[in-house]
Amino acid sequence: MLSAESAAVVRATLPVVGEALDTITTRFYETMFADRPELLDGLFNRGNQRSGEQRRALAGSIAGFAAALLEHPDERPDALLARIAHKHAAVGITEDQYVIVHKYLFGAIAEVLGDAVTPGVAAAWDEVYWLMAGALIAMEARIYAEAGARDGRTWRPWRVADRREETADVMSLVLAPVGDEPVQPALPGQYVSVRVRMPDGVRQLRQYTISGFGEGGQRRITVKRVRGEGAPDGEVSNLLHATARPGDELTLSAPFGDVALGDGDRPLVLASAGIGCTPITAMLQHLALTADRRRVLLLHADRSAAHHALRRDMEELADALPGADRVFWYEHGPGGRAGRIDLTGVDVPENAVAYLCGPLEFMRDARERLIGAGVAPRDLHYEVFGPDLWLPAA
Repeated sequence: MLSAESAAVVRATLPVVGEALDTITTRFYETMFADRPELLDGLFNRGNQRSGEQRRALAGSIAGFAAALLEHPDERPDALLARIAHKHAAVGITEDQYVIVHKYLFGAIAEVLGDAVTPGVAAAWDEVYWLMAGALIAMEARIYAEAGARDGRTWRPWRVADRREETADVMSLVLAPVGDEPVQPALPGQYVSVRVRMPDGVRQLRQYTISGFGEGGQRRITVKRVRGEGAPDGEVSNLLHATARPGDELTLSAPFGDVALGDGDRPLVLASAGIGCTPITAMLQHLALTADRRRVLLLHADRSAAHHALRRDMEELADALPGADRVFWYEHGPGGRAGRIDLTGVDVPENAVAYLCGPLEFMRDARERLIGAGVAPRDLHYEVFGPDLWLPAA
């Protein structure tokens, strides 16, 4: 994929470029938003910009892609690319925006690295960028086509049919489609983007997993109120908690996401922590609705039973499956096993496929424990809320 001449240059310069990527991506976003402030309206997440998560995710994806090209020159890192492509499709990224990103990214590289960016170095990294961009553009075109969308236009209005308070900081919204256009099917585990206008007039997008399905194309999202705890509160989650009521309309994208429950007859391990229960609950509902008879091991960890959103749904759905067992862990109070996830005494089925969702610390720990219990690394699938800071090292 990468020419031999460029591969030699990238291999020689990757340590220097990699070390400077955080500074490069910081400068990239600063200059791009200074010149193109409209990109912050309905495209980029201001919260992730402030926290630096988007910058670190971009740096990690570039370094990860370049390293993959060098380590496996005849293979394309589709796992990395698919995750990014679905995130891009969920916010409506279009082909022309890759040209904008290229302009400001390479301007930042030249500014940060200075004379080290010779014409040969610039040409080699330019080849890396367009190999990555070209692969993403092609993937995103297929994803848009499957969603029945053109040019990133996947949006439609939905009406809030019901609101349910799950915990003190988590609520669910049941949404019904507005209009007669057919509803794009969603797979269990996928997410949608919700687009809202903030009090300052700027539109912001956030992704929320579909946590349940209903009649007439209804779908449910479950939203955790993000409390900053020293940082700014989550602006979209807090706005939805404060204002979303039955009868209101919200703008949603088509469903996206590359981590969805697969068909088959192999045993399943569904492991979650905190608000990571949302895709797992959707998977459980699908298994119950299809009368699936697979062996299912449901694992969930939380601060306490009172903090466990969708607990009733998870219990009822798991109990409806003839081959399901469930184990809950709580750090505080009764209702489950004490402490954090620990597979001691847990019968993990052989030849299982596992789906994980939760904080990165939990998923790293759960992944290690499940591999130790015999689950093959290739059979571990995970979903990350927000920019994927795990993938390059996973």
